[in-house]
Amino acid sequence: MKRLRRPSRMPIDPYILLLLATVGVAALLPARGAAADVASGASTAAIAFLFFLYGARLSTREAVEGLRHWRLHVTVLVCTFAIFPLLGLAARGLVPVLLTHPLYQGLLFLTLVPSTIQSSIAFTSIARGNVPAAICAGSFSSLAGIVVTPLLAAALLGGSGGFSADSLVKIVLQLLVPFVAGQVLRRWIGGFVTRHKKVLGYVDRGSILLVVYTAFSEGMVQGIWHQVSPLRLGALLVVEAVVLAVMLALTWYGSKALHFGREDRIAIQFAGSKKSLASGLPMASVLFGAHASLAVLPLMLFHQMQLMVCAVIAKRRAHDPEAVAASASAAPPRTAVGTGQGPRPR
Repeated sequence: MKRLRRPSRMPIDPYILLLLATVGVAALLPARGAAADVASGASTAAIAFLFFLYGARLSTREAVEGLRHWRLHVTVLVCTFAIFPLLGLAARGLVPVLLTHPLYQGLLFLTLVPSTIQSSIAFTSIARGNVPAAICAGSFSSLAGIVVTPLLAAALLGGSGGFSADSLVKIVLQLLVPFVAGQVLRRWIGGFVTRHKKVLGYVDRGSILLVVYTAFSEGMVQGIWHQVSPLRLGALLVVEAVVLAVMLALTWYGSKALHFGREDRIAIQFAGSKKSLASGLPMASVLFGAHASLAVLPLMLFHQMQLMVCAVIAKRRAHDPEAVAASASAAPPRTAVGTGQGPRPR
């Protein structure tokens, strides 16, 4: 039997380093006065453009075809918008022993945001799972989150989260309307978006960096960072690790109990255990205002944690005996070219 080896290095996303650098810039050079107004307007426009690109990329045909696998998508949605929030509510008992109230609000908000798209697809592909299902599940979750996340925030965070009817209108105008516009214009610009996917990917990430800078600049100006101690941050990391472990185990063994096949279980595990930084940041900036920096801190930490843990799991899943056997059966038969052992004539 092969010994289980510890990975040679933990996969740290370089983008997380950029996020941390952006936080550092906001701490040293926060936007104030007119500059803050400009940064806020630019981040709003950038996020609207980001969701416009999401709409232009999503194939309507793929989305319609993905509806056929409705049991899988319902399972992912339940994990994302029901089980996750229940874990967030259960963490309320940790205040004030382990978490401060603002950090708990951020943790609870983390449990309300939709699932990721890109990383769910990537890890499902590495683990040899159902990639088309992961694409549709992530897309449906992101689209549903534009409406479901603000409604859950209204119900669970209430006035403390800064939610109002005006907040919902802002989120719809900033996220849903551009997404629909992208879908409508996909017929004419879809090819361009596909051909320049790499370049437009920098636009995606640049938009998020701008939102992070704006949120943390407001936090610095308001002086809210004095509320967080290293001990509290350590406690937050432990709590998030427990939440992630519970969701990874529940999505894997729960989907088995629901009689999903191996490839579907992989898609459910990676799509149902993650939270989207790209969707959560703009929503937090609308819902929490000047306190958005503390609200998005748990989401940023959870984002890196889920990438590191799921990268290891995906590699292990790819070497499961069942996955190796399926790959071998799907591979074309080996030829005898250059071996001197060609097929014998009959």
